[in-house]
Amino acid sequence: MFFLLSKILPFALEPAVWLLALLAAALLSRRHPRRQRGFLLAALALTLIGTNSGLVNEAYLAWEMPPVRLRRIAPHDAGVLLTGITHPLKSPHDRVYLGEGADRFTNALWLYRAGRIRYIIVSGGSGSIRQVAHTEAHDLATLLRLAGVPRQRILVEEQSRNTRENALNTKLLLSRHPEIRSLVLITSAFHQRRALACFRKVGLQPTPFPADYRTNDPVRTPSYWLPDASALGRWSHLLHEITGYLTYKLLGYC
Repeated sequence: MFFLLSKILPFALEPAVWLLALLAAALLSRRHPRRQRGFLLAALALTLIGTNSGLVNEAYLAWEMPPVRLRRIAPHDAGVLLTGITHPLKSPHDRVYLGEGADRFTNALWLYRAGRIRYIIVSGGSGSIRQVAHTEAHDLATLLRLAGVPRQRILVEEQSRNTRENALNTKLLLSRHPEIRSLVLITSAFHQRRALACFRKVGLQPTPFPADYRTNDPVRTPSYWLPDASALGRWSHLLHEITGYLTYKLLGYC
């Protein structure tokens, strides 16, 4: 039930949905001018805030965990690469389709090549309610092998559907690999806060290595605050993650 709700409720966090609701309410309030004016002003305010590229960048800067320099990562036994960055529903299924968040993969490979991790644990099944041809962990393991990582250095966990299950199933996998004692957790910077808390909750103490930054270094000139239609999508993404973190806290998952 929780998994299903987690796929449905994000629609309620879409600023574009709020905007449409306010405009629809204004249209239905034609007989009540004051009420209609209130809905229109609220829609205007939402549009001004929701499309402001500078404001959403500042919000992400406050939420994302800061970058960690590669030289600050001591050698660890393994890196845990969280999935959520491929499109397993895209056909034909004879290749891997990477989307936003591909930095998770490239950063994990970078850590391996730099000798900071000896194994790469790919954790994640499918976050889709539809049946998929193969899991995201399977796809990323394929890419790692194509990039030259030996098969014996890749461990795959492909049952998890969310961040809590990533932590639980990674701990279960590690029980079969006592040689792995230290971990680096590789996920998106906006997601690292929740993921790290989940792993710590189950008794693991990974070193965070945030990737996939959705922010730019702020240059607070007038153009920094100009409207950008893509900002609405960025707000939606950030609100979804913050809501997920708070929900996990409430349920005791992290």
